[in-house]
Amino acid sequence: QLQLVESGGGLVQPGGSLRLSCAASEFSEFTLDYYAIAWFRQAPGKEREGVSCFSGSSGRSTYADSVWGRFTISRDNAKNTVYLQMNSLKPEDTAVYYCAAVLAWGRPTCIMTLDAYNYWGQGTQVTVSS
Repeated sequence: QLQLVESGGGLVQPGGSLRLSCAASEFSEFTLDYYAIAWFRQAPGKEREGVSCFSGSSGRSTYADSVWGRFTISRDNAKNTVYLQMNSLKPEDTAVYYCAAVLAWGRPTCIMTLDAYNYWGQGTQVTVSS
C-alpha cells in the first residue's frame, strides 16, 4: 500500500517561497518512475484543484495556469520524494496542499483531475499573508 506524506507547509509573506515535499513509501521495489504524481490544493470554501503533475515515465510536468512560472515540480528518486517549489507566493495561493499518486507506467503525460489518482496524502497547510 503506497503511503504519501506531505511536509513543508507554513506561513509566508506575499512574494515569499516555500518548498513542499511529498515522501512516498511502499515496498522495496517502489520507484517513482512507475507513477504519476500530482499536487492539488483546496482553499476554504472552494473545490480541490490541480496545481501540477509529473509523469514518472517521461519526466514531463504540467502546471495550472495560475501557478505557471512560479511553481516547479521535481523529484528525487533516491529519496522517493517529489517536491513543489513555490516562489512569488500570493495570498490566493493559501490552501491545504495535497500530493496524490497513481500507477502510470508507460504513460508519457499526466493529468490533473481528482479521480485519476487513487493514493493521497493528508495535506499540508500553506498560508500566504502579511
